[in-house]
Amino acid sequence: MSGPLGPAAILGVILAGGQSLRLGGGDKGLRLLAGRTLIDHVAERLKPQVWRLILNANGDPARFAGLPFPVVADTLPDQPGPLAGLLAGLRYAATATPAVSHVLTAAADTPFLPTDLAERFAAALDRTGAEIALATSASGVHPVVALVPVGVADRLEADLVSGAARRVLGWLRQSAVAEVAFSGEPDPFFNINTPEDLAEAERYAAARIG
Repeated sequence: MSGPLGPAAILGVILAGGQSLRLGGGDKGLRLLAGRTLIDHVAERLKPQVWRLILNANGDPARFAGLPFPVVADTLPDQPGPLAGLLAGLRYAATATPAVSHVLTAAADTPFLPTDLAERFAAALDRTGAEIALATSASGVHPVVALVPVGVADRLEADLVSGAARRVLGWLRQSAVAEVAFSGEPDPFFNINTPEDLAEAERYAAARIG
C-alpha cells in the first residue's frame, strides 16, 4: 500500500438485515431517533468518509423509497446475516468503479458512529500491513464495523456456500486483522436492540443537540 486509503477508494455498506425481534419486528433502521431514521443517522456519519453508500437489505426495496443511495440485496440465497451483507457489498464494489478497493461496513442501528472511522481504519492498515481493520471499544469487539478489501469476495462466497463461514469475527480473523480502539460517550458503537436501548439513545441524542 502506497499510503492510507482515501474516501474515493472506499464503498460504505450499511447493513440492515436484522429482524428487529426485540423491537417488535420490522426494519430496525427505519425506527426514529430524534425525529430521523436510524439509517439517516448512520448515513450522515458515514457519507463524508466514503466514495458512495449502499444499504444492504433483502425483500421489497420499496420500503426504503426516498433513500439517496441504492438498496442492494444479498447475492446468495438463504444467507441471512452480516457476512452475506458484506459479500453483497464486496460484489457491488467490484462492479462499481475500479477505484474502489475496500468496503466499510456498519450496522443500521449504530447512530453514533465515529466520524473518523474510515481514516483510522485506513491508517491502521497502512501502519500494520494487515488485510482487514475492525473496531473495538470499551464494550468489546465490533466485527460488523470493519474495513475489508474487495479481493476477499471469492473466498468469502466459497466459505458461505460451504458453511465454513458462520460467525463474522471468526471469519475475519482468518486474515491479518488490525483492531482499532475507539472511545467516547456514548460508546461510538452503541447499537439499538430493545425499546430501552432506543430510549437511552434518545437521551444521548437530546444531550448532544442541547
